[in-house]
Amino acid sequence: MKKFGFRLKHKFFNMFREIFIHHYNSLDFRAKILALMITANEKPKVENFILVRELADKIYKNDEDRASLLLLSTKELVDKIIVKHTYSRDKLVDSIVNNVKLVPRYAKKIDIDDLSRFLDFAEDDDTLAFQKNILEFLQKLKKETLGEKA
Repeated sequence: MKKFGFRLKHKFFNMFREIFIHHYNSLDFRAKILALMITANEKPKVENFILVRELADKIYKNDEDRASLLLLSTKELVDKIIVKHTYSRDKLVDSIVNNVKLVPRYAKKIDIDDLSRFLDFAEDDDTLAFQKNILEFLQKLKKETLGEKA
């Protein structure tokens, strides 16, 4: 029954996320980064989403609903890119860059160590190389935004 309640609440909040969810844009930014790593695989494994849930629980230690919402938001983005083809990785990258330009503190939310855990789920060498390029791009974006030295 608890899951049904969350699903109903999620559907309602889905329509009004930015109004009802505290710091929704921050959560959405995290979902975009996670989705970018996952969509490097053409056929993402369930392990990717298990890892997202682990990371969400780590980020939102005392807020199960928020952790669940991060997982659902990530799944929605992956679905839009891989299944429905209504969104592209290029648009996702542009959105991430624009978010960081508008709110530079979001760069602090890019945790390369956590994101590198997705490398374990690469389906082949090309996917692994693509994910490593994504990590390199995100690391560079973070460093440039926060003014860190290499």
